[in-house]
Amino acid sequence: MSFRNISAWAIRNPVAPIVLFIALMLAGMLSFSRMSVNDSPDIDFPAAQINIAQPGAAPSELETQVTQKVEAAVRSVSGIDEINSSVREGSSSTFVQFAIGTPIDRAVNDIRDAITNIRSDLPDGILEPQVSRVDIGGSEIAIFSAESRDMTLEELSWYVDNSVAKRLVSVSGMASIQRSGGVKREIRVVLDPARMQAQGVTAPQINTQLRATNLNAAGGRAEIAGSEQSLRVLGNAATAFALGEKLISVGGGRSIKLSDVATVRDGYAEQRNISKMGGKQVLSFAMAKSKGASDVRVYDEGVAQLRKLEKENAKVKFRQLFTTVDYTRSQYHSAINAMWEGAVLAVLVVFLFLRDWRATLISAIAIPLSAIPAFWFMDLMGFTLNGVSLIALSLVAGVLVDDAIVEIENIVRHMRMGKTAYQASIDAADEIGLAVLATTMAIVAVFLPVGLMPGLTGQFFKQFGLTVVVAVLISLAVARLITPMMAAYILKPPKNEHREPSWMATYLRWAAWCLKHRLLTMLAATAFFIGSVMLIPLLPTGFL
Repeated sequence: MSFRNISAWAIRNPVAPIVLFIALMLAGMLSFSRMSVNDSPDIDFPAAQINIAQPGAAPSELETQVTQKVEAAVRSVSGIDEINSSVREGSSSTFVQFAIGTPIDRAVNDIRDAITNIRSDLPDGILEPQVSRVDIGGSEIAIFSAESRDMTLEELSWYVDNSVAKRLVSVSGMASIQRSGGVKREIRVVLDPARMQAQGVTAPQINTQLRATNLNAAGGRAEIAGSEQSLRVLGNAATAFALGEKLISVGGGRSIKLSDVATVRDGYAEQRNISKMGGKQVLSFAMAKSKGASDVRVYDEGVAQLRKLEKENAKVKFRQLFTTVDYTRSQYHSAINAMWEGAVLAVLVVFLFLRDWRATLISAIAIPLSAIPAFWFMDLMGFTLNGVSLIALSLVAGVLVDDAIVEIENIVRHMRMGKTAYQASIDAADEIGLAVLATTMAIVAVFLPVGLMPGLTGQFFKQFGLTVVVAVLISLAVARLITPMMAAYILKPPKNEHREPSWMATYLRWAAWCLKHRLLTMLAATAFFIGSVMLIPLLPTGFL
């Protein structure tokens, strides 16, 4: 069976194409109901972050002893596109961006191996280097404030870090909760130089012994009462008083309490950031969703958890400060409405020209039969319902009926020759099969390269181009299988003699005039084209 006579097969075997497209419609509707709704496509932006801390080190010292060595080590890793470093007191951070398409897991392992190889060349006082993968997709979707009149700022900070964050990260698709403002608990040890000198102890001695004893660590295994149990060494002090009772060895077999040479008090760390609302300090936290998760679903489930927390603890109230989800919702609904409007207008135009409700129905049904199954293929390719993919379907709403219109118009022409609808459908579909294929492939030839564009821009346009390609290919299948099959069983022979509409005569006169004055027509078309190109610099530009 060739492409040209596939329509004849569908006409003679109507059950097969009907079952096929019913299955595609069901798959498309199921995929649509579970697809993520996002503001923009999730992009693949491979990058890694290298953080090295050395408490107390000056930026100039870190730059020469750490940052420059790290950059030299990672520069040999393949696939690197750009390296950026920042140095501040006590820490060095290097951001490594890889070329689009680089396997990120392998690249991060290569970076980690490179840092391990130069570990012996780095200063002894640094903390263990941290190499982590950077996921660009995890963006903030909402910011809330936590307010309470019956809790101190320290208590409210601990409540958000412990209770609120744990509850929210349990939401599927929630990447992290980032608190801003508030404070962190800190037990301060203020050394007294005079008392230290009297006891003959130095600050480094006290620091070393506190680091060695103030920890929780694994203590191995022990056999107790015939059974083996795990042991832990618990050295952390629960309170400031307990820490002050720690014994510090000063040599010569003598030990003193930490409180003998220092003032130990329970407080909070120095506040490095602050959030204000209405001139009053508030504690805020941001919700960040993971890559591939739905903005709307994660936000709705997160808000539901906050409402439950308000019922469980009436002391704390949460107020929304900012969210991107409202904009995402409006974009989604406007895109869906644009698809409906485009489909309705396309149907009205078809009816205006064909002036037959049966022919209009057969042509119009190509829109849902093409658009809805496209969601299934979009789901298979990992696409989401976002501004780019939905606008692609909105733009091709009128294109989806093109092949069906060509098919149905040719079938009607054959019926006007006196043929039955059944025979006219077979002859007409066979006659223009290759022409319909050519028009669809022309659209594919334009949009497929858009979906295969390289680089960061290609990450955004991938969903646009491939969505259009999938939709028009499905519309081709509809035009070759469903349209002639429906025409064979639904169309009726015209009762009256066919007459062209009155405006057709006006159009034919203008077309005849253009054919007689070809040079003038070409000059006018060229001037119009040049004028259009000259207007391009006046248009505002953006990323997309």
